[in-house]
Amino acid sequence: MKNIAIIGAGASGLLCAILCAKASCKVTIYEQNSKPAKKILVSGNGRCNITNRNLGINDYFSDNPSFVEYALKEFGFKEFSKLMSELGLLLDVKEDGRAYPLSNEAKSVAKLLEDYAKTLGVTILLDTKVDDINKLLNKYDSVVVATGSRAASHLGGNNDGEEFAKEFGHNVIKAYPSLVQLHIDSNCAHKMSGAKINAEVTLLINHKKDISSTGDLLFTNYGVSGFSILDISQRASQSLLNYEVVDISVNLLPSFNMQKLSTHILNVASLMPEFTILDILVGLIPIKIANGLLEELKISNATKADTIHTKMAKRVANAMLNWRFTISDTHGFRHAEVSGGGVDTLEVNPKTMESQKRKNLYFCGEVLDVVGRRGGFNFAFAWASAYVAANAISAKNHSK
Repeated sequence: MKNIAIIGAGASGLLCAILCAKASCKVTIYEQNSKPAKKILVSGNGRCNITNRNLGINDYFSDNPSFVEYALKEFGFKEFSKLMSELGLLLDVKEDGRAYPLSNEAKSVAKLLEDYAKTLGVTILLDTKVDDINKLLNKYDSVVVATGSRAASHLGGNNDGEEFAKEFGHNVIKAYPSLVQLHIDSNCAHKMSGAKINAEVTLLINHKKDISSTGDLLFTNYGVSGFSILDISQRASQSLLNYEVVDISVNLLPSFNMQKLSTHILNVASLMPEFTILDILVGLIPIKIANGLLEELKISNATKADTIHTKMAKRVANAMLNWRFTISDTHGFRHAEVSGGGVDTLEVNPKTMESQKRKNLYFCGEVLDVVGRRGGFNFAFAWASAYVAANAISAKNHSK
């Protein structure tokens, strides 16, 4: 019987342990936290967007994008949902492909994975941080690094896995926060804090349009958050890391064009001459955002409607449809859901997840230079890479 050590009791670590144990391996998980699956517990605002029905190579970012292809093919949505069904964990799949546990509770996922691992005889050593990976490699037949990344440092996120990889000569792609809020250079951002709107956000890299996302946009004390921001944050964060100029253009009213919006402003001004410009805007957007926009344009919010001329209406309309902000920073690893960068996948076998630098050393999950889009894609790769690693380890066990 092969003796397997897994560093990290997160999504990939727990699933890898379960699959290895099912294949008659003796498995020990080393977990630095006082309980397993901390990141699972907070994922999806406590609901756990566990995977996605529509998985593909284009949903991932890496210096070596094709790396994910084999794992996703071997253990995609169908295979994952079948395994979860065996555990009694049914999925609620949304129209856009996002999948959640039917219980709509991340605790269900964490509990079932932990309990199943234990029923299979997996030993989970809590509050046990690994400082010397060589000791484990000397003690166990195989060691799996499933340490995660620096994201969510308050939940134990760190770069231990990267440091372990470096010990064996692995190249590490510089890490950056992803699915993270962004800081903006603006004197009025803090005044708009708490205001939310459905907007189209376009990312500009070196003043050229890159990607766009439509969804909720939330202003905060430091800048911007919301799904529309998380969706562009990977590219923004990576570009900041490369010292590129990063801006966003915010369209507060995606269903309007310039002509329609400026005409609306002038029509209301004509019909309601006693209104102020602020009154007109709050019929369209939240009051805090309206005040911030007017402050940015240096237009008094008390400006009477009967003084609004065509040029002013067009100027206001243009700002509402194309409000530019310079991105100065991300909100950091602590607040990031995941992290880009990590162990260079050119030095890891995509069909086994085994290191090409050190035999019997495996990597799975977020420690690798693979980061997915929002929508369950990061969990999907965690499950798939764990499956591939466990399969390879199990094959060695059976060939003994």
